Amino acid sequence: MIVLKITNASEVMASKLGKFLENLTPDALDQSTIEDIVLKKLVENLQAEGLKGEVASVRGLDLEEKELVMHDGMRVRRHHTF
Repeated sequence: MIVLKITNASEVMASKLGKFLENLTPDALDQSTIEDIVLKKLVENLQAEGLKGEVASVRGLDLEEKELVMHDGMRVRRHHTF
């Protein structure tokens, strides 16, 4: 299993949309948008290599140093089988 944590979603959105528009969007929306883009590209690249599997965006799960932390209300936000 691979866990990927994106820590600069707001900065990426600001560079794509401009700082003014980024300030109008909530950070949670920025995080979700970037996760959706990364998942889509990841699935495309893994399929191109002939790999099969599943990938998911999970809300309520966090990576802190060397530990996975599960928060209340943990759920799968988006799931793809490839």
